[in-house]
Amino acid sequence: MTSSTDLSVRPGTSIRDALSRLDRSRGQVVFVEDADGRLVGAVSDGDIRRGLLAGATLEDAVDRVMNISPATVPPTATQEAVDELKATRGIRVVAVVDDGRIVDIVGEGERIATPLPTPVVLMAGGRGQRLYPITKDIPKPLVPLGETPMIDIILGRLHGQGFRRVHVSVNHLGHLIEEHLGDGSRHGLDITYLHEPMPLGTAGAMAQLRDQIDSPFVVMNSDLLTDVDLRRMLGFHRDAAAHATIGAREYGFEIPYGVIRRDGHRVTGLAEKPYHSELVSAGIYVIDPSALQLLEHDEYCDMPTLLSRLMDDGRSVTAYEIHEEWIDVGRPEDLERARVAWERRGR
Repeated sequence: MTSSTDLSVRPGTSIRDALSRLDRSRGQVVFVEDADGRLVGAVSDGDIRRGLLAGATLEDAVDRVMNISPATVPPTATQEAVDELKATRGIRVVAVVDDGRIVDIVGEGERIATPLPTPVVLMAGGRGQRLYPITKDIPKPLVPLGETPMIDIILGRLHGQGFRRVHVSVNHLGHLIEEHLGDGSRHGLDITYLHEPMPLGTAGAMAQLRDQIDSPFVVMNSDLLTDVDLRRMLGFHRDAAAHATIGAREYGFEIPYGVIRRDGHRVTGLAEKPYHSELVSAGIYVIDPSALQLLEHDEYCDMPTLLSRLMDDGRSVTAYEIHEEWIDVGRPEDLERARVAWERRGR
């Protein structure tokens, strides 16, 4: 990341001084920020040349030649979005803006990795019964792929996407998870715990976060091996103005028989081993904090129940299709598939 201090001036700064800043920084743009640090414009050497040709002088304020609609992205932007913006606008520098203020600048050859304020809730309280006896003495999130526990892989990917605040719900053998993760500093994260006095389902523990979260947050199961771009999912959720977004995955299966179509007793058609597909929940969600008001402390509540409450209340629930790698490590065969995928990456 490039420092915004090196590439910013105040309104009223002369074009000469802005040009000098451009030259010293070797950048392609100078951003104009007001006294409160809010972005009000940007000036490139091209803007300055066009302004001088139109009659401006080097002593005029930079306001006269600045672009009042500079290229910016939110902190949740993906690298793909940054690259596309650069290509579309023919620029090399993009400002990352949050609440009107520059929080980072992605220069030429740099990648966006802006730390996000967005919290993540990892649901890690389940018993992992389908993996028994593996999970008899070890909680499922600590089951290793190779030598690395699943939850470490998940946390590493969260950190790589810019997330820093994680709440982990724990119940079954939860003390082992807490001992392993600690405060999260080993992963570069701030980890706190939601203790379930009894199994509370896939949503119940979140009632403990009521009045603690004031922006959309991510919820995901702690037994997923996935490359899903959560920054893009957050952007989708915000663009849709949704109260909840469900990460959805296509699940298909072949019926191993010839299927008969009929009208009463009359056969109207035959289909040999047809393929059927549905969108299923991928165990990843973006939730608006207002949804937490629909939960009661220590109430058992699964995520489908919470989402149904939102829809019954007339609130918007959207589906975000996941096309990246995604393995739900629920059964022994899924665990083996996840281990093969992890080893294939050489990690």
